[in-house]
Amino acid sequence: MSDQIRLKKGLNLPIAGEALCEVTARVAPDLVAVKPTDFRGLVPRLLVKEGDSVKAGTPLFADKKCTAMVFCSPVSGTVDAVVRGDKRKLLEVRIKADGKNEAVQFDVPKASSLDKKGMTELLLQSGLWPCLKQRPFGTIADPEAEPKAIFISGMNTKPLGAKYEFTLKDDIAAIQAGIDALGRLTKGGVHLSLCAKSFSGSVFSKLSGVVMHQFEGPHPAGNVGVQINHISPINKGEVVWTVDLPLVAVIGRFMLKGVYDTRRTIAVAGPAAVKPAYAEVTAGVSMKQLAGFFAEGNVRVVSGDVLSGEAVGREGFLSFYDDQVSVLKEGDYFEMFGWMNPLRSKKFSVSHAYPAFLCGKKKYAMDTNENGGERPFLMNDVYDKVLPMDIYPLYLFKACLTGDLDKMEQLGIYEVIEEDVALCEYVCPSKIEIQNIVRQGIELMMKEM
Repeated sequence: MSDQIRLKKGLNLPIAGEALCEVTARVAPDLVAVKPTDFRGLVPRLLVKEGDSVKAGTPLFADKKCTAMVFCSPVSGTVDAVVRGDKRKLLEVRIKADGKNEAVQFDVPKASSLDKKGMTELLLQSGLWPCLKQRPFGTIADPEAEPKAIFISGMNTKPLGAKYEFTLKDDIAAIQAGIDALGRLTKGGVHLSLCAKSFSGSVFSKLSGVVMHQFEGPHPAGNVGVQINHISPINKGEVVWTVDLPLVAVIGRFMLKGVYDTRRTIAVAGPAAVKPAYAEVTAGVSMKQLAGFFAEGNVRVVSGDVLSGEAVGREGFLSFYDDQVSVLKEGDYFEMFGWMNPLRSKKFSVSHAYPAFLCGKKKYAMDTNENGGERPFLMNDVYDKVLPMDIYPLYLFKACLTGDLDKMEQLGIYEVIEEDVALCEYVCPSKIEIQNIVRQGIELMMKEM
């Protein structure tokens, strides 16, 4: 029996360019990149050099703080380039694929025969431990920690997000194997949250070994952080782990086949996408291989969703945790009279400032124009209307700005990461970068702790 939680706060962004439920491209990887910057809290130590031959599952770099934690190549081939930034910071390890799909073969016992220590060592050796994130702070899970539970979101409410019922319909056996493996890591159980409206017909509702929860409501109801807040809020000193559902399938494929296989079906969508649809790719795929989906001209290519994704450009690479690519036109234009023009029928307004809201469920070809510059941080209630969590967002943001550690603790810094407050940034009348403010607060907490 599962509990049902209905959320009223939030906002489903009416953005045009939703992907059709069909796979129109199967991309054989050419050049892929593994980016240490995808993994929060990581201090990488390089294990390969340019010209080295690798297989799928060959370690490329490790964590200096936890040397057993390795990060592996998703394809077989040759190390094409090691990209560094300021102060020789490691940014990317690029692999030129050879098309042979050779992989390191691991000897994987049955999950039921392993205890927490054995399963932890197996996932560390395989390079799959980074699939697990930790709350608070959204870092890679600490192998030495004792999580009170593991949480998985089986519903994706992000703007133009991939539909899991479509992308993972052939991976049910792998997802079940992944859940069985994760169950060995905690005594608090594995919690899976699904959409209440489609629960009875969902292929995921038949999974075993999980505690089921049903959620109903607008975005960010599908965010695992929001779900944790309503299922089992995080208190000081507590740790929970989270895993994205597509990565549960990756763990499951490893448990079934003994290979590091990061294939996934991603949504390529957005107002500037040509025939938005799905593509089968490998983690770290080059955006050049998805160029057929991108419109001509000045467009922004985002790895992830439009609210919290990373702008990587046409030359960038898909991030490790992302299962969608969003494409928008750059808002590099001047608009006469701007917000003072009452006839902006093609603009969406949360506050119904324009008559477009009278058009019903209209979709808008949104772009990256901010429609104004940063203004003074005003006291208002707009954040509360889109954040369905039991915290005081305005006061939390101000505590982060002032660096007040005690108030940040009291106001819920342990429960949020950037994606949870992305809608607050979107609706902010002051145009303030809320996600950066929260990130600065989290980094300060991590430093002081």
